[in-house]
Amino acid sequence: MQPKLIIHGGAGSSLKGKGGVEAVRRSLLSILETVYSSLLAGQSAQDAVVQGCQLLEDDPRFNAGTGSVLQSDGQIRMSASLMVGTTQRFSGVINVMRVKNPIQLAAFLQQQPDRILSDVGALELVRELQLPPYQPLTEQRLQEWLQDRQNNFQRSMADVVAAGETTPEGRYGTIGVVALDQAGRIAAGTSTGGKGFERIGRVSDSAMPAGNYATAHAGVSCTGIGEDIVDEALAARIVVRVTDGLSLYDAFDRSFQEAQHRQRDLGAIGLDATGNIAWGKTSEVLLAAYHTGERMGDTLEWHGDARVGHP
Repeated sequence: MQPKLIIHGGAGSSLKGKGGVEAVRRSLLSILETVYSSLLAGQSAQDAVVQGCQLLEDDPRFNAGTGSVLQSDGQIRMSASLMVGTTQRFSGVINVMRVKNPIQLAAFLQQQPDRILSDVGALELVRELQLPPYQPLTEQRLQEWLQDRQNNFQRSMADVVAAGETTPEGRYGTIGVVALDQAGRIAAGTSTGGKGFERIGRVSDSAMPAGNYATAHAGVSCTGIGEDIVDEALAARIVVRVTDGLSLYDAFDRSFQEAQHRQRDLGAIGLDATGNIAWGKTSEVLLAAYHTGERMGDTLEWHGDARVGHP
């Protein structure tokens, strides 16, 4: 089977400046090309998703891994999950600290009897795996937090800007990867630093089936306001609809009609077992890029009233 791949770096209300668009495009397409080459070389969907998530986590432009936002107490707590469609097995970590790649922990937990760990348990796993302590904080994220502290944490929600922007709105960029490999296997992964300045202990959708879900029929990764995604159970809703016989595009369209009716702020990417690719958003901007096997493309300048799209 021809491998297929789609990745995202967040969703929001604006992507400021043409230079910002091109910078984000270069980042996404470079990662897309690297991971797709691995799929062509025979890599499994699961390993491709982990590889893609790690590369996105390592790019400080996005709010996951290095470059994650700070919570209300000035600490960085990250969440990530991995779901493999063939086994329909979900694993993840919630509010883990001082680690470079949270998706790596989620991948390890795929083969463990306890597959979802939070804060203290996730930190113990970091020690068990002897991963070196890592500080994901960047100067830009620190300055954003200090600026918001001066403003008594008054800020607009869920904006997206490119690196180099220092506005408080510049921190939203949950990342995700959905892959179909040569054997027809699907996997999905999602990772985030949270929404920034949240109450300590708040849990993101990125480590829930609401935000990251896959079966043998389809896989979906979500981004946007986590509470909205949880309220819609968005990833699971789309995948179940495909599993029950709806086309991928129709499953996205129906789910996003419902989300838009309820004034949700979110986005999602997905693919199915036949190789169809789709994406959707209620926000203005979706930072996604895809590889159809024949060509690469992205959604950075996909605006207007359209809720869902496909290559």
